[in-house]
Amino acid sequence: MNERTPESPKSNPASAGDFPSVRRPRIWELDFLRGAAIILMVLYHLGFDLTEFCGIRSLLGIRFNIFSRGIAAAQLVFAGVFIVLCGISSTLTRSNVRRALKILAVAVAVTVVTYFFNASSAIYFGILHCLGISILIYGLTLQKTGAVASAAAGAFVLVLSVALSAVMKDVFVGFDWLMPFGITSGTFSSYDYFPLLPWFGVFLLGTALGKSVYARKRSVIAARLPETFINAAGRHSLLIYIIHQPVIIGILYVLGLMR
Repeated sequence: MNERTPESPKSNPASAGDFPSVRRPRIWELDFLRGAAIILMVLYHLGFDLTEFCGIRSLLGIRFNIFSRGIAAAQLVFAGVFIVLCGISSTLTRSNVRRALKILAVAVAVTVVTYFFNASSAIYFGILHCLGISILIYGLTLQKTGAVASAAAGAFVLVLSVALSAVMKDVFVGFDWLMPFGITSGTFSSYDYFPLLPWFGVFLLGTALGKSVYARKRSVIAARLPETFINAAGRHSLLIYIIHQPVIIGILYVLGLMR
């Protein structure tokens, strides 16, 4: 989930025939935005855990409603930003298939753990499943295409999502095996659900940005902000996503807050 810019040759005056590789600096604004998105996601999950598992709806004198429309909309926004950034990052590396398989392996582990934790709301197709498959499809099909092709494919997926939603609005579905495409039964429940329709379209729009705005594979903002823990979080977003829920739940258990 972290982008790596390719190595560039740099001549050595001592030997004109040698070209030792020098790693280009990371694109700091992508790290910063990814870090901000993952921190907001952690805070959202903290609020969810406090509400669902502890029955707590206020913290430090501040009341919150994790299921309010405003918070739900904000959660979709920063999740969308995270997915767009993942799309951009996928244009900055050639190892997308390997990255996808790694993410999918983690996603399967998340499914197994959440199933044993609460089978009725297990994560069968969460954001990691969505990103893993999105990166895999992109790596196998659109990686070598241009920005226009990626943008067109993303727009097609989004339009298809809207059309499918309209068609399925009054259709009864009694099964969940089409959940990767946003088609579920009325009883479907999950702690985390990000179907390919529409989120694969959002991911592809991110790849279009990567192939256009970041075609030179370098920062587009000249004035760098000081290095902060937000940038560090952005560089290790996958690790944070994997461990944050077990850490939060473990702390809540130790504090005796879990119901």
